Amino acid sequence: MRSRYSAYTLGLIDYLVATTLPSQQAQLDRAAMTDWSQSSNWLGLTVEKIHSTEAASNQAQVTFTALWADEQGHRHSHRECSDFTHIDERWYFVDPSIRVKTGRNEPCPCASGKKYKQCCGR
Repeated sequence: MRSRYSAYTLGLIDYLVATTLPSQQAQLDRAAMTDWSQSSNWLGLTVEKIHSTEAASNQAQVTFTALWADEQGHRHSHRECSDFTHIDERWYFVDPSIRVKTGRNEPCPCASGKKYKQCCGR
């Protein structure tokens, strides 16, 4: 989460796309991400909690609060509990605004090797 926040502060949109779940990357609104990144004065990030259900789990949740000011100087905060999945030794953000299109009996997009209904589809 810290690296993604830093990418927003630096305008590294390619990094933000690359660290989003691969099955969601093509649907990201790069223009909106760029606009938000560049039009914001980033004020800080607080990671409140990191939760993983198992020691060797390929899924985790990060609760955080990001602070920024818009172009008019109005301060904002955004608190979120984000899902991440571990694929091939990398962690990927699962964007909640983009539906993962997969059937119940298809392979899970998190690359666990399980069917979607037995993994992330629960």
